[in-house]
Amino acid sequence: MELVITDGFTVNPGDLSWDGIAQFGHLTVYERTSQKEVFDRCRNANIILTNKVHLDQYLIENAHSLKLICVLATGYNIVDTRTAKKLNVPVCNVPAYGTMSVAQHTMALILELANQAGLHNLSVHHGEWQNAKDWSYSKTELVELSGKKLGIVGLGHIGEQLARIARTFGMEILYYGPRNKQTILGDFTPLEKLFAEADIISLHCPLTPENVEMVNEKLISTMKTSAFLVNTARGQLINEIDLAHALNSGKIAGAALDVLAIEPPIKNNPLLSAKNCIITPHNAWKTREARIRILATTEENIQKFLQNNPQNLVC
Repeated sequence: MELVITDGFTVNPGDLSWDGIAQFGHLTVYERTSQKEVFDRCRNANIILTNKVHLDQYLIENAHSLKLICVLATGYNIVDTRTAKKLNVPVCNVPAYGTMSVAQHTMALILELANQAGLHNLSVHHGEWQNAKDWSYSKTELVELSGKKLGIVGLGHIGEQLARIARTFGMEILYYGPRNKQTILGDFTPLEKLFAEADIISLHCPLTPENVEMVNEKLISTMKTSAFLVNTARGQLINEIDLAHALNSGKIAGAALDVLAIEPPIKNNPLLSAKNCIITPHNAWKTREARIRILATTEENIQKFLQNNPQNLVC
């Protein structure tokens, strides 16, 4: 059995072991693979494992020994699943591995917007406290979360965990999703009303053709001027030009993003220079604990497939 990992460095930069995957055959691990290299590297594989390298129609049609595709993540839009399904090549993913880690990172972004700990740390290290006239100072308005409304768009595993965390801070939870869940975590709220009423809005919905750039000038215009927007889901959910304009004009108070529409960002992305816009490099999922779960579940996915009992199939 020939197994190829196209881009192993992101999931395992060297602190974990590939042995659980290697037990199934001859394993070749590439730290990174460009789209120009992917066909030559994967053409003879029986099992391809990818994190973010795109597996297109040409590869899937011409990798004649291909039996299984494993996505080392939850999102699988990097695989041409239509072609895979047509050729009876199963595609499996790793659901819910990052629930705790992404919810934790989201809360960290909310706290950073509220308290600006990083900004004040830099201020102190730059000597501003030593030269201050008073014993205490703030460079921005500090926000107490207790009593604030948190609007969660997408109450899946991550959204629910964020709601649990936020409730311990005394926050009131509003949520919007495709259906009205029966939950004690918060109140179902139509999307437009949620954006108008929430003090902080956090996106946790999957990307679909219907919701691309759903957060645009029209929806942002309904937000409070004191409101914050947080996105740890998918960058394409937001019209970045509209968000940058809203931040620079003071229409909303701030944003914190772990995802962008194009990653890594292009140099002229307007959010890189927007006011009070915190950006982290799509690493909310990347705790060691979460990466261990990715490898363990992928090992199990392969094992189940070989036992003719595949799991976590997306097509």
